Amino acid sequence: MRYDLVIFDNDGVLVDSEPISNKLLAGYLTELGHPTSYEESLREYMGSAMHRVHDLVEERTGQRLPEDFDDVFHGRVFAAFERELEPVPGAVEVVEKLATDGVPYCVASSGSHERIRVGHRKTGHDKWFDDGRIFSSQDVGRGKPAPDLFLYAAQRMGVAPERCAVVEDSPLGVQAAVAAGMDVYGFTAMTPAGRLSAATELFGDMRELPDLLA
Repeated sequence: MRYDLVIFDNDGVLVDSEPISNKLLAGYLTELGHPTSYEESLREYMGSAMHRVHDLVEERTGQRLPEDFDDVFHGRVFAAFERELEPVPGAVEVVEKLATDGVPYCVASSGSHERIRVGHRKTGHDKWFDDGRIFSSQDVGRGKPAPDLFLYAAQRMGVAPERCAVVEDSPLGVQAAVAAGMDVYGFTAMTPAGRLSAATELFGDMRELPDLLA
């Protein structure tokens, strides 16, 4: 292993949540009078913290989303997770191998701590990610594409940025990892490779990752 720390994004990398959450986000925005398609939601919001949704809607329409927007949205998402959420194929096995091999790893997600934990409990990732391995955009002032979250995770794990590998599936996440001075492996299962072209390397099946990191 040529890295001292592997930092995973969560949504779309560890848990197959992007289709669920973006369909719900597009539907809720449309319901509130801001017509949004599923494809637009993926393009504009995939990999971002919730403040980006608020900022873009206000910037484009001059209107603020309701005060309870985040609570209502997350309530819908968590209910859907309990019904539908699955791990990304191969992700549990990859994390298990890192743990077995003694390779340090963690998750750094734009999602809230609650969202991360709900998803991990449903998919079995909670076995591998204790509180000390979970970092959220809630922990820093700026979410992706700023590098703050990845730098914070590396600092908390005691590893220099240049010794970290990030696994990301969104353009915003790739941008954040590059800005943090980290190698980044772009996961193309849901995102066109061209949108992740700034990544160190691209791959389409999670089971390929251990060999890429070796």
